[in-house]
Amino acid sequence: MVLRDPEHASPFHEPAAVDSAYEVTLRPARLVDFVGQDRIRQNLRIFIQASLERGEPLDHLLFSGLPGLGKTTLATIVANELGARLHTTSGPALDKAFDIVGPLTKLERGDVLFIDEIHRLARPIEEFLYTAMEDFKIDLVIDKGPGARSVRIDLKPFTLIGATTREGLLTAPLRSRFGVLERLEPYQVAELVEIVARSARLFGVAIDPDAATLLAERSRGTPRVVNRFLRRLRDIAQVRSSNRIDAALALEGLEMLGVDHLGLEALDREILRVLHRTGLPAGLKTIAAAVGEEERTIEDVYEPHLLRSGFVAKTPRGRMLTDSGRQALGLPPAAPFETPGGELFP
Repeated sequence: MVLRDPEHASPFHEPAAVDSAYEVTLRPARLVDFVGQDRIRQNLRIFIQASLERGEPLDHLLFSGLPGLGKTTLATIVANELGARLHTTSGPALDKAFDIVGPLTKLERGDVLFIDEIHRLARPIEEFLYTAMEDFKIDLVIDKGPGARSVRIDLKPFTLIGATTREGLLTAPLRSRFGVLERLEPYQVAELVEIVARSARLFGVAIDPDAATLLAERSRGTPRVVNRFLRRLRDIAQVRSSNRIDAALALEGLEMLGVDHLGLEALDREILRVLHRTGLPAGLKTIAAAVGEEERTIEDVYEPHLLRSGFVAKTPRGRMLTDSGRQALGLPPAAPFETPGGELFP
């Protein structure tokens, strides 16, 4: 199936000119340039084309997954493919119910409203969104007491795109109002190599295939991480008066960043050492206090990679260090029926 060119097919309005500053960033602007997430890309291609052919706004979408996998990028791409204007906000930025009224009433037919970290929306704002998403209407209560009255405001049909790293925190009524729910998965090494090659071209720096593979293998399956590595290697290459990143330079740069051959960074290794010192299952609060980091950061940023790699296991009693985690620290596997006790703060 061929997707109709949105620059000539949008039934809503002429697409806005692409900001030249955006073009030089690493985020792709079209589905054809987006690497990975093949099933999601194919689904979006079909849904967008069907929406354009019917002349209707695209159904509401919810993107979930770990940080850095491309949720915001996909929201931007959807708006570009629809030839629609993109309005962005985030859950933490909306404190009161009336904070969402302005963005909703400013939307034109077919516009896209993107709410990042949508799981952090306050409950009163969610209740506004229920009727806005289903009926394209909102009810406002004006004044208080005996003189209070309700005013209904009609909205122009729009598409809401929500992004969340914690889909389980969404309330059931809000989640059920999304017509398309897609979960982004970590990327394969080959996909990340392709992303590195594209980013290097945009940066104007050459990178050898083995260096690109090295970065991809140590980037936790996350495009944001691999692009962060590439930026720092570009700095090193520039200082060395070189316009090429080879394997030797990549190894040196990753060592400078504290990234080992398993893709573990300093805080990852510290979390593993804390679990080793305790010798017992440890709760998130205990780990956070021991490493001096916020619980949410550990749970959202560091723990997923440690769990996915098999270095840490979650049990009903807490997090435990696995034999693979011990090997990552250069330790032998634990002896059967032996619990290596120790001090949490040596």
